Amino acid sequence: MKKITVAIDGFSSTGKSTLAKQLAKALGYVYVDTGAMYRAVTLFALRNGFVGGEQNNMSALVKLLPKIRLKFKFNQELGYAEIYLNGENVENEIRTLEVSRYVSQVAAIEEVRFKLVDLQKQMGKDKGIVMDGRDIGTVVFPDAELKVFMTASPEVRANRRYKELLEKGDQVNFEEVLQNVKERDYIDSNREFSPLKKAQDAIEFDNGDMGRKEQFERIYNYALRVIEKINKDA
Repeated sequence: MKKITVAIDGFSSTGKSTLAKQLAKALGYVYVDTGAMYRAVTLFALRNGFVGGEQNNMSALVKLLPKIRLKFKFNQELGYAEIYLNGENVENEIRTLEVSRYVSQVAAIEEVRFKLVDLQKQMGKDKGIVMDGRDIGTVVFPDAELKVFMTASPEVRANRRYKELLEKGDQVNFEEVLQNVKERDYIDSNREFSPLKKAQDAIEFDNGDMGRKEQFERIYNYALRVIEKINKDA
């Protein structure tokens, strides 16, 4: 049976990663969280003082990009792959609000996007992959057989993110998280290279008032129809 490429794009905190993980598991496909890749590079930049200080030093980050090694390793207990930065598991470290504050700025750098997009294309060359991010259906896999663009209001997304951070023990307030969501939306949508936008042939999916189960079932059934059609036409 022929496999397909599933590209899931959308705004921050729309549940892209959750849906992508569920979909990949149900289809028996490989899951790649491209957001984790950009967050890992951002963590590297923070640790080296390239961002987060009085003045950002993106040129210094660009010079060290060849020294950044990213790899996903499957965690049997969790049921999905975790990201490693230069051999270190940083899955938890990349999910902090501090990383969220700077990830859109780092992701807007042309050299960073070039490096990571190239890695992402290599990962998906054999199809049978579910990848989520900001430019998967427009830049990484413009020929993906199934493209989904996820959205919800900034307030709904901020509330989701706020609850996640509180559960992890982070000391944050809702207004701070909402501001971060809005800032990331603006930077992601207006950056010069690979801006966040809906591909013309993508399904727009507003999950603002939808539970995870209903969301998964709707997209999963759609994916099955796409796979069935492709194999029928083959």
